[in-house]
Amino acid sequence: MRVGLIGYPVSHSISPAFQQAAFDAVGFDARYELWETPPERLAEVAARLRQPECLGANITIPHKQAMLRFVDEVDGSAALVGAINTIVHRQDGRLAGYNTDVEGFARAIREDGKTPLKDTRVAIIGSGGAARAVAAASLTEGVAELVICARRPEQAERLLDDLAPLGIRPGTRARVAPLYEGSSLAEDAIRSCDVLVNATPVGMANHSGDSDLPFPAEWLSSGSLVCDLIYNPPMTPLLQRARAVGARTLNGLPMLIYQGAAAFERWTGRPAPVELMRRKALEALRV
Repeated sequence: MRVGLIGYPVSHSISPAFQQAAFDAVGFDARYELWETPPERLAEVAARLRQPECLGANITIPHKQAMLRFVDEVDGSAALVGAINTIVHRQDGRLAGYNTDVEGFARAIREDGKTPLKDTRVAIIGSGGAARAVAAASLTEGVAELVICARRPEQAERLLDDLAPLGIRPGTRARVAPLYEGSSLAEDAIRSCDVLVNATPVGMANHSGDSDLPFPAEWLSSGSLVCDLIYNPPMTPLLQRARAVGARTLNGLPMLIYQGAAAFERWTGRPAPVELMRRKALEALRV
């Protein structure tokens, strides 16, 4: 059986290292591959997933929303989020889409243990598929305030509209802050939040952009837990700046492991060897 990671680019990914180790550990005959896929080839790759030898796939940047149109059914939480990161090829030939990023992020914060999401003020940088998953986890966990800081505020507004069926508890404030240098709304949200999450590719290995930070460094606060969903490099420019001002930091590796474990269990129907996956991921990052 074959499983692939669909994204563009995917050469930086360490998913094959820990997913293949997990398949081998439980004796499941599957090969995890990297499927670098430009947008114009999504339909071709989706058709490949329907072949009998394909077990499913993971989806990463920038295709988590675009791949929705190629699956036959979508899990309830993934439908609300409007993005999928896991596809399972059913025995009847249908493709089912899931979003394991939601549970992956919630579990990563929960097991970090020092700043629970409940009753906290959360600021998310970005409004794409990863931001949608973090926002869904935050609302589900019962945050006091959720601010989406985005360069495309109209996309962020759609994000909040799509997540409205999750139910925003009484007293929770959810809003959008346009993100640009000199934006007082975004700056205030970032300075005052308890948990700050970078859900953009800014700072990722091999990322080409105008800056290595998603916002000005002077907006960081020592009182925040700063999370970067990027795991390669393990210490991103954002996390370096956050540590320099005394903030606590968490990179994207725990979320990657936990979302990957949830995907593994959907493909195989077996418990994921999480500690083995974590160890193999760390080994891959040291290469």
